[in-house]
Amino acid sequence: MSIKNEFEDLLEKLKVERDKVNLKMHLASMEAKEEFEEAEKKWVHVKAKAVEIADDTKEASEEFIAKAKIVSEELKDTYYRINKRLSK
Repeated sequence: MSIKNEFEDLLEKLKVERDKVNLKMHLASMEAKEEFEEAEKKWVHVKAKAVEIADDTKEASEEFIAKAKIVSEELKDTYYRINKRLSK
C-alpha cells in the first residue's frame, strides 16, 4: 500500500471517528466539548492537507505526507479519548 493510500485510509477512519463523536456531543461535558473544538481545528488542517496530497498536479513529498500522518494519528487519539469519555 502506498503512503498516499495509507493516508487516504487513515483520513476515512478519522472521518468515521469524528462522526461518532459529533453525534454524542450533545451529551458531553464542557471539557469534552472544548477538546472536540480543538480537534476540529486539526481536522480542518488535515482535510486541507489531504486535498493537497490528492491533487495529482502537485508532488507531495514523503516528509509532507509523514507529517500529515502524525497529525492525523494525534487527531485519531483525541477522537478516541473523547468517544470513550462520552460512552461512560
